[in-house]
Amino acid sequence: MPSPATIPLIDFAGVRTGDPAALERVGREIREACSRIGFFYIVNHGVPQAVIDAAEAAARKFFAFPVDTKRRAAVNHRHRGFNSLGDATMYQAKRPDYKEFFSIGLELPEDDPDVQAGQALRGPNNWPDFMPELQPALYGYYEAIGECGSHLLRAVAKSLGIDEDFFASRYTKRMQRTQMVYYPPQPPQSDADQFGVAPHTDYGCITLLWQDQVGGLQVREIANDTWIDAPPIPGSFVVNVGDLLARWTNDRFRSTLHRVINSSGRERYSIATFYDPTYGATVDPADLGTPAADVHHAPVAAGDYILGRINDSMGYRKKRAAEQQGSAA
Repeated sequence: MPSPATIPLIDFAGVRTGDPAALERVGREIREACSRIGFFYIVNHGVPQAVIDAAEAAARKFFAFPVDTKRRAAVNHRHRGFNSLGDATMYQAKRPDYKEFFSIGLELPEDDPDVQAGQALRGPNNWPDFMPELQPALYGYYEAIGECGSHLLRAVAKSLGIDEDFFASRYTKRMQRTQMVYYPPQPPQSDADQFGVAPHTDYGCITLLWQDQVGGLQVREIANDTWIDAPPIPGSFVVNVGDLLARWTNDRFRSTLHRVINSSGRERYSIATFYDPTYGATVDPADLGTPAADVHHAPVAAGDYILGRINDSMGYRKKRAAEQQGSAA
C-alpha cells in the first residue's frame, strides 16, 4: 500500500510580485499537487490579515443572531443570502449538512445588462438590514480573495503548460461566490450519516478556503482510499480543484471528495470562495490542447454547469422547482 499522502504547502509570495522563476516553481508544485491529491495550501498569499480578521469577526457576529433574525436575509433566487440548518443536502447524502451559511457574489446593479437579461445567479447581494457592517467586511474580503484567485490561476495555467493569461479572458465577469459558514458542534449522538458537510466535490473551477483553528476538514486520499485531515495552518488558505477545472484539464487534475466533521465540541467557522469563470465561458478540454480523440468531457458553459449543481444540492431550490411544477400541472 502507498504511504499516506500529505497535502503540500506552497509559498505563493513570488507569484504575486511577478517573479518568473517563482511562477515556474509554483506551477510545478501545483501540477504535482493537483495531479496527485487535488488539494494544497498556500501561504504568503497577499490577502491582508486585517481583511481576514474583519471577515471572521463579522461572521461570528452574524451567526450569533437568532435564526428568525437571520432569516430576514434568507437566500433568494440568486443564491444570495442566509441558508439555515438543513438547507443543503449534498448529492447522494442521506441527511442535510449540519451547517448555516451566508452567500454573496459579484455585486451587480439591477440595470446591469446580464441582470436585466435574467442571467441566473446574477444581481445585487442580499445584505442584512440588521447588520450593516457585514457588507464592507465581507465584500472587502471578497475583493481581496478574488485578486488572490487571479494570481492563483496564472500559476495554474503555468502548471498546465499554457499561456499564463489563459484564464483571464474567461474571468472578465467572474462567477465568484463567497460563503461564510458556521458549523455548530455536532451532537455526540450523531450517527455516521451526519456531517457538517457530507462528502462532495466542488462544482466550479478552484476553491480557496479560510478555516479557523477548530479543524474538521478531511480529504479523500485516492491512493489509499482513505480520509486524511486537512488541519488548519495559520496564515494559509486551503486550495482545491473543482469539477470544472477537472473537466478543463481532461481529468489531469483531480476534483477530490472532501467533507467536514465537527466533532470538536466547539463552534467552527470558515469562509469558502468558489473562484469561477464568467457565466458563458466555455469549458472545453480541447482549449488546453487535449486531442479530440482523447477528450473525456463535452464543452459546457461554466454558469450552466454550476447552476445545475446548485439546483441539485440546495433544498430551497428543489422546493421552488417542485412548487413550479405543481402550479404548471
